[in-house]
Formats: sequence, structure tokens, C-alpha cells
Amino acid sequence: MALELFLDGDPIADTKAPTDVPIGERWSERKFRGKLVNPANRRKMTVIIVGTGLAGGAAAATLAEAGYHVKSFWFQDSPRRAHSIAAQGGINAAKNYRNDGDSVHRLFYDTVKGGDFRSRENNVHRLAEVSTQIIDQCVAQGVPFAREYGGLLDNRSFGGAQVSRTFYARGQTGQQLLIGAYQAFERQVAAGGIETHSRTEMLDLVVVDGKARGIVVRDLVTGEVSTHIGDAVVLGTGGYSNVYYLSTNAKGSNTTAIWRAHKRGAYFANPCYTQIHPTCIPVSGDYQSKLTLMSESLRNDGRVWVPKERGDTRAPQDIPEDERDYYLERKYPAFGNLVPRDIASRQAKNVCDEGRGVGPGGLGVYLDFADAIERLGRKTVEAKYGNLFDMYARITGEDPYASGMRIYPAVHYTMGGLWVDYDLQSTIPGLFVIGEANFSDHGANRLGASALMQGLSDGYFVLPNTITDYLSAAPFEKVPADHPAIVEAEAGVKAQVEKFLSINGTRTVASFHRELGRLVWDYCGMERTAEGLRKALDRIPEIRKEFWTNVKVAGDAHTFNQNLEHAARVADFIELAELMCIDALHREESCGGHFRAESQTPEGEALRNDEEFAYVAAWGWTPEGEPPVLHKEALEYEYVHLAQRSYK
Repeated sequence: MALELFLDGDPIADTKAPTDVPIGERWSERKFRGKLVNPANRRKMTVIIVGTGLAGGAAAATLAEAGYHVKSFWFQDSPRRAHSIAAQGGINAAKNYRNDGDSVHRLFYDTVKGGDFRSRENNVHRLAEVSTQIIDQCVAQGVPFAREYGGLLDNRSFGGAQVSRTFYARGQTGQQLLIGAYQAFERQVAAGGIETHSRTEMLDLVVVDGKARGIVVRDLVTGEVSTHIGDAVVLGTGGYSNVYYLSTNAKGSNTTAIWRAHKRGAYFANPCYTQIHPTCIPVSGDYQSKLTLMSESLRNDGRVWVPKERGDTRAPQDIPEDERDYYLERKYPAFGNLVPRDIASRQAKNVCDEGRGVGPGGLGVYLDFADAIERLGRKTVEAKYGNLFDMYARITGEDPYASGMRIYPAVHYTMGGLWVDYDLQSTIPGLFVIGEANFSDHGANRLGASALMQGLSDGYFVLPNTITDYLSAAPFEKVPADHPAIVEAEAGVKAQVEKFLSINGTRTVASFHRELGRLVWDYCGMERTAEGLRKALDRIPEIRKEFWTNVKVAGDAHTFNQNLEHAARVADFIELAELMCIDALHREESCGGHFRAESQTPEGEALRNDEEFAYVAAWGWTPEGEPPVLHKEALEYEYVHLAQRSYK
């Protein structure tokens, strides 16, 4: 790797996990060894939490319930508009209600294997342990999980598992879970434990004496820039899939909070690990602004196929069974349509590249429910997936009951994020990162239904038990409003706003975002090559230069101005895209969602290089024009031994 792309830094390690006890005892031991804060002292402490999705909302409610003063910030009008509400299919938990062989250890094993052996064993085992508590918590809150005939909670299967461990509420699981967290959140708002700041966006992190002490925010309605100080800062702001412009994420989802923290000293880990979801409605036109996900739960009863012959344009119901290729069932008989997302996505791309794709442009495969309808009856299928079928019909104008669905992979989730230790603390003391905003649990590929599990695990159970160790030394010294760190951070935010409005160029913010997204999709999407990544790295600086000299941001800074919001987010996406491509270029192996064409088996499967790349890539920020610094965290496997993944 050419030295001009990055510099090698000192290695990094997680020192918080108690590795002197067996893995099944480490979480309990860490809670015991951590320092506590007595109830009287909690009332004197302020915790700032950015984001109100499952992770942020759960953390705010739990910490306020414990007696801390919580300041909560979000850029939407309501906490319930967090993107967690869009999650559809379910949440994993190792409760073994089906008596089909599931256990904490099996969930741990499936998650490490599904992440292609690029996640930490300690974090993943804790996640599997805590998963069982999440379901009980949510049931107590009134989350209306589906139930089977005997009254127990029902389960279904998701990709990467041979057991049924996914709890669900039709295709609205994220919505119902978020409402549960929201009611706990609002209870604390009414009790005075949570101070709320809506339509407010974090634009910088305030670091004082090496500790995260606050955030600089902009009121999106009035344009006022202000600073809020606390004893610790928690980021639960989600992932960065919208760097691709077209993704399944809400249009407002962005990377700004974690990227600005990165520029203040928080390491960014594994940015190239992005997840392509196999069951999305295909792109319909050049001016489409986002993509729509069809839940992975549909692969329980739907069968994925394409015509055997190239260029077959007949309607799906006119193609006989013997002329169909159920390619996932053929290639992976042990898992069939329930292979992990990275494998299902890559195989869909392959059959479309062969010329056997369906629909406009040949970029689609069929997800067919004829067998399920015949076996279970249409009413049963409607009860399980009805809202998803209705959504598909409204968007496409097609009847999925009669002709199935056309699907194609799309960008969905990001496994990369800010580096955190076992306590969920970043490399900046006092800055904690939870949910999708951190990198810690999913390795190079997330299993379906594990995002909601991690978000609620971090928010309800992990962070409240680890942040106390840090806060035991609080409250810290007061930070006056004229402190140099605050003055400098506020001035930087205001200067950027003024810069955007002063350029007065000829190109819209959206046009830059669309160009960047297509570039990153083409060269750092489902398949990456050294040649393509170098092309992207040549072009991204040119996009950045033109952006800062030719962008047109209409309006002013003192009114509601979504162009101005978008400009700041795209500026961060441009910088992040460059780091993503550097990370993807330096990692000369294929693992999970990171597929390098130069590194594959004769059968076309991902080929890891454990000898050279069994590590977390934690990147340090350097001033503009200087290469980023790579810090490696070695990954060691005591309980799930390294092996080539196989789902056959």
C-alpha cells in the first residue's frame, strides 16, 4: 500500500473487558469491578445524549430513571421520527421459545461467524447474553409482539441462522419498539429528568482538558448556535449509509455527529464495512432520492429465483418451474434463502451480471410467495407480512400476491463507526457511542434482526452499567461560556455556515451528493477493486474542491433552511467517502460486506486473509492534506475458531 494514502500509528487495544475470567462471566465481572455513583450524586450530574432512536431513546430514559439529569438532542420535530422506526422484520434474542436448539452460545457463534470473524468476541457474547433481557423489558412496556396459538411470543427465522430467534410485530417491529422506548422517554420528560431539544443539530464536540464536555448545536428553526455542557456526551446518531445518496435510510440520516467527533480525536473504525441488503425495491429512475426496504423476514416464506435463460422477459407466472433457477437454494442447500445478507446480495448481483436479471434494466430478481400462499393460505401470509405487501403494491403498482416481488440489493446499514472499548467509550474520555454509531458488535456483516438488538442492548443495559465507572469521578469542573474550547468550536461552526452561504455557486447541494453517492456505489459498493478504489480516490478530492467553490446554498442562516443543513452533511460525507475508500483499498481481502474482486475463492466466495488482516482498522484524523493514521486492534478468537464461512 502506497504510503501517501495513510500512515501507520501505534496499535490500539480494548483494556476494559475482564479477560481473566471465562467469556460467559466477563459482563457480570465488568459490572462488579466498575465503580458506582450513589443516587445523591447522580442528581448533580448531566449527561448529554444526541439521538432518540432505539439506542439514544433507551439510554436517555434509563439514565434519567436512574437519577441523572439528561439533556436530549435530536434534529427531527419528534423523538419518534428517529430512523429506528423504519425497521421492519424483527429483533433477535436467544430465548429458545421454539426449543429448536438456540442458546446464548449459538447466537454468539452465529453473530461472530456472520460478521466473517471481524468482530470482538467479548462484545458479541455480551450482546447475546443481554438479548434475553431486552424482550422481557419490551413486553413489560407493552410492545405488541406477535404471539403463537399457546400465547407465547412467536418467532421467525432470519438470514444467517438455522433457528427461529427473531421476535416481531408484523413488519413494524422497529416502530413498536421505538414507541416503547419513547413512552419511557416521555415519562422522564414529564418527571423532569430529561431536558429536550428538538430541531437541534450537533455540529461539533467540545473537548476540555482531553475530556468530552459538551456539544455545539444549531437550532434548525432560528439558526442560533449555542453550546451545552455536561459531564459526559453520548452519541446514538445512527449510521452513514446516506454517503451513497441512494440507501434505505431516511433522507435526514447523516454522519455529521460522529464525523465531527472523529475530527476532535475519536478514532473511526472499519469505515469500509457497509451492508448491502438483498431485499429492496429496485431503483426506478435517475432522480429517485431514496430506496425502500422489503423486510428480510420475507425470505422466511419467499423463494428467490431468476429465469434459467438469459433475456427471458416473460411475466413470472408464465415461466414454468423447470425453467426457474432458485439459485440460493441450489448453491446453499443448508441455509437456502436464509443465507446472510452479504451472500444473498452478492449472488443477486452475480445472476443479474449474467444477464438473467428481471425487470427494467435487468436489475432485479424475484421473491416469490406462491408456495407459502398454497401451503399456509393467503390470510396467514397477510397476517404475517400484510403491511409489507401493501407497501410494495403502493410503490410499484404490482400485486405481490399474484406475481411476487422484484427485489435488488441496496445500501442499508453500516458496521463501521466510532471505535469504542468494552465500556462503549471512544478514544476521547467521556465520549460514549452507542448503537449503529459505533463499530463494536457486527464485524464485517450484520445478521438480520441484530440492529434492534444492539440498539436496545446498548441503551437499556450496557451503557447505564458502564458510564458509571467514568462518572464516578464527576461532577467535573465547571466550564465557563468563554472557555477557549467553546469559543473556538462555536466560531468554527459559524464560519462554516457563513462560508456555505457566501460561495453562491452554480451547482445544488443535491447534485454533489448524487455524484458522490454514485461514485462510491460504483467503486466502493457491492464489489471493490484496487483499480476502482484508486479512481474514486482520484475523483473525491476534485469533488471536494468543486463543492467548496461552486456549491449554491439558497436562503439564509436565520430561518429554517434545509439546503444549509444538507450542505453541512454533504461536506462531511465527502470526507468520510475518502476514508471509506482508503480503508477498502488497504484491506486486501474479502470479508463480509467488504468484497474485493481480487480476493475470492474459485467458487466466487469471499476469501479472508487472517494472517494479515485479522484486526480492527481504527483511523485517526489528521489536518486536511495529511494522510490519516491507521491504528490496528488485533482480533483474537478463543471460543469461535477462525474458519472459512460456509452456508452450504
